[in-house]
Amino acid sequence: MIDECIHGLERGRCDVCSPKVAPKRDTPAPAKVRATTAPRRSAPPTLRGTASTAPRKPALRPLNVGEQRIYHVTHVGNLPGILATGALLADASADWQTRPVTDISSPENREARRRTPVAGDDSAAVAEYVPFFLSPTATVWDILRAGTPDPRLSSATRDIPAAEFVILVSTIRQVSGIHSGDASPAQPAIVVADGDAALPLTRFAASTDTHERMLRRILLGDDDDASSRAEFLVRNAVPLNAVSLIGVAHNNARESVRGILSSSDFAPRVAVHPPWFAAPSE
Repeated sequence: MIDECIHGLERGRCDVCSPKVAPKRDTPAPAKVRATTAPRRSAPPTLRGTASTAPRKPALRPLNVGEQRIYHVTHVGNLPGILATGALLADASADWQTRPVTDISSPENREARRRTPVAGDDSAAVAEYVPFFLSPTATVWDILRAGTPDPRLSSATRDIPAAEFVILVSTIRQVSGIHSGDASPAQPAIVVADGDAALPLTRFAASTDTHERMLRRILLGDDDDASSRAEFLVRNAVPLNAVSLIGVAHNNARESVRGILSSSDFAPRVAVHPPWFAAPSE
């Protein structure tokens, strides 16, 4: 059994319980200054020297797309139904037995996503995909945490504290191969949207090459808010074994989630991470 701290992380990997000590740096001794009779003059620049003084292009930050985390928000009351199904289901999936106890999306938003195609007029609709965020501070989640009315959110969410929600965390690598065997141009296995997937100006990337390029642009570009607006969509269903962590707001929520999970074989880490659930600062 993994030795965990109160935040659900392995001992030694939690910056709160096991803060890292900054290494001591030896202060170099001041250099001795030798007296000179006259200052030296540098040689005038030559054409050969211009190459070394030319500005260098900034190096791109490395990005392992497969290890990028993706986040799915749901109410804790929906967990028993998710466990019974064994997967996160898309809104339009035919595998639903019982709909969620607490619906986050408004009926109008669900209808908009059911009529919005992801790859052309004859392709699958957004509602046929399980939605994930690319950031735990996604725009819609920020609005929900703040309790702000929004036409995309059901009216019930306005009165629910953020601490009653949980965040299921996976990675792009963990979900990438789920539906690749039966994917097609009209039914892509994975789609990346650079904004709210139901909005008319949102752009979709539905092939492996294009969605990786869009991910790099979103995650490495100059727009710091791009990852908060984007959606990562997985067709039809995501098995629970692709979820490695559940984020919760506090210790009581952690114990409640562990109690719900105790009757199943699904055993992800349950980690307390209050910043994910705090009201966003203005």
